[in-house]
Amino acid sequence: MKIFAILLLLIILYSLGSALYYMLKDNGQGTRMVKSLTIRIALSLVLFVVMMIATYINYIHPG
Repeated sequence: MKIFAILLLLIILYSLGSALYYMLKDNGQGTRMVKSLTIRIALSLVLFVVMMIATYINYIHPG
């Protein structure tokens, strides 16, 4: 579970970085930044839901 969470966090950070790159490169004219941020939000929600489910079924223990 730790490896999955870390891998997903790295992908989220990559998506955030690519959104920054597209924002600077496209000067607000393209839609690639919006797509990158949409992917980041979707991955963040997936990570949150997976962590909540894992906590609910006692796969991981809070605190």
